[in-house]
Amino acid sequence: MRLLIAIIASITLLITDYRSERLLPLRATLSVLTDSLKYAVDLPVSLFEKVSSELSSYDTLKKENTSLRQEQLINRTQLLKFDALEKENIRLRALLENSFKLGEQVLIAELLSINLVADEHIMVVNKGTRFGVHPQQPVLDVNGVVGQVFRALPFSSEIMLITDPNHAIPVQVNRNGLLTIAVGSGMSNQLNLPYLPNNADIRPGDLLITSGLGGVFPAGYPVGIVDDFPETNNKSIPHITATPKSLLDRKREVLIVWGSNALMPLTTPLSKTPADNEQ
Repeated sequence: MRLLIAIIASITLLITDYRSERLLPLRATLSVLTDSLKYAVDLPVSLFEKVSSELSSYDTLKKENTSLRQEQLINRTQLLKFDALEKENIRLRALLENSFKLGEQVLIAELLSINLVADEHIMVVNKGTRFGVHPQQPVLDVNGVVGQVFRALPFSSEIMLITDPNHAIPVQVNRNGLLTIAVGSGMSNQLNLPYLPNNADIRPGDLLITSGLGGVFPAGYPVGIVDDFPETNNKSIPHITATPKSLLDRKREVLIVWGSNALMPLTTPLSKTPADNEQ
């Protein structure tokens, strides 16, 4: 009986729905309930899929972020290297341009090590007797005098800086030609001028250049700038110092100079005999 009643009711509803629109409000009301039930049933599945998608996207973004950070670090490192190469290129160009202005033959040497202790200022470069380097050669950079070679080895050379306490270089004041000697002070940024007469015409800011005396340094190369010193009422000269033109503690490349009357040899044996040294 229940099944028969259900069948009759279903047939009646189908016929009524087919022939008229009276059941549309009922259909709409029932659809709200059924749609809500359908959404409630689908909610766990859709929520799981959404969370999985979000987690997957987060993991992908995290991996991409890590990869981009690594790539950025590599690029920044490369940029630093390119910046260093650019600065080195600028320095080498400046050295080459300066070498054409000098009028002497020059050789570019790179710094291997430097020792700036109080009683010894020594620089070691990567050019030696294989390139014709010999002791007492002047060494310059783009700013001025660096020092002179005091020991030449086959593959390297040791350079005594002008600030070494054992080094002295004949100089003259560029403004008036006053001759004196600049002695190393043991500090990388100071030269001493101990041999000035009491009536010496010297002023703070005067440029000191090589005088050419002594036969080691050709004349006219910048050496240093006279530092400020207090004026005295008497005729005595106070202790006067100068700042080297060359930044001796910041060198990467230097110029080893041959005099205009001494040509740089094209080939030099690794070792010389005593007869060759005497010649």
